[in-house]
Amino acid sequence: MTTRAEQRERTRRTLIAESRRLFAARGYAAVGLAAIVRESGVTKGALYHHFEGKADLFRAVLAQVQEEVAARVAAAAEAAGDPWAQLKAGCAAFVTAGADPEVQRIMLIDGPAVLGWNEWRAIDEATSARHLAEALATLAEDGTIPAQPVAPLAHLLSGAMNEAVLWLAQSAGPDDLADTLAALSRLLDSLRAPAGR
Repeated sequence: MTTRAEQRERTRRTLIAESRRLFAARGYAAVGLAAIVRESGVTKGALYHHFEGKADLFRAVLAQVQEEVAARVAAAAEAAGDPWAQLKAGCAAFVTAGADPEVQRIMLIDGPAVLGWNEWRAIDEATSARHLAEALATLAEDGTIPAQPVAPLAHLLSGAMNEAVLWLAQSAGPDDLADTLAALSRLLDSLRAPAGR
């Protein structure tokens, strides 16, 4: 027998899953609450029991996407060897994950537009950007990259990767992802401290 708590959680998961599908396919602005409740098989009252409205529901969808991307990046980094290989693998995993049209639409296009730059940036800081800054700090401490303030470098790299992913969303070339990953690798390699220092 299903408990009320289990039913509430199932309803919440269904609302997030169906909203995610609709937002990814149509974009936030083109999806109304009527479509969400119809596709989810719930009432508007049930939606409002779990979320304050469409923006709050989108926030939950974005958080889920951000967490999934962060998990992919962390898994790729952990599978690599030393901290330098981990940085490169994590950055490549971020760009690869971001090349997914669903991720692009929700995380990079609609996210800042719906929530505003400051809130979107705070969510990004709590996931991907924090991991990037930590990785760079480790590399600066061990001398792999020159000692320097990490925050500007982390923001520059994050911005470059976000821009690359947005460009990939508009590109049509079959080699564009591979070319972007190669350019990213060269960019990262240029950060390394010269050998023997």
